[in-house]
Amino acid sequence: MKRFAIPASLALLLIDPASALATVKGPGEDKPLNLPSSDATRELGTTGASGGSLTRTFVGLAIVVGAIYGLYWVLKQVKKSREESAKGSGLQTEAIVPLGPNRSLHLVRAGRELVLVGVAEQGVVPIRTYTEEEAIAVGLIGDEPEEDLGTPRGPQTPPIVAFQGKIRESLEGLRARTVRG
Repeated sequence: MKRFAIPASLALLLIDPASALATVKGPGEDKPLNLPSSDATRELGTTGASGGSLTRTFVGLAIVVGAIYGLYWVLKQVKKSREESAKGSGLQTEAIVPLGPNRSLHLVRAGRELVLVGVAEQGVVPIRTYTEEEAIAVGLIGDEPEEDLGTPRGPQTPPIVAFQGKIRESLEGLRARTVRG
């Protein structure tokens, strides 16, 4: 008997899906719904509620714009306070050489030492630490900063090009000292 129950119910479902899926009504399901008539629906739609909804829309828009501006102001203040706390006289960037997208070399002065640092997306790697005397000897920095009189003397090379040349010279010197040969 059970063997025929499943195929019979599938056949009934294909023949008359409405009666096959009908459920037994429980108590309270015979109550009629109290829905408004179509005349009442038309009357509700024609009332003067459009002015109020337009006002609510503009007030809501003003609140959202105000919240966005307030969040922008708070984030700007947080950024400003972090930048102020990060400033100090102990560390100073002497030069930056861009090597490619998201990669560069930074020469950072920490007191009387200079640290050559490689910067990439993955992190920061110290390459070499120089004392002030070593950096002067290698040519990374001069003895004393030249005074800028505001008048250029002859053709000037951009500072980044000069720094790149100094880095190249120091790398070639390092390579000559370390390559076996």
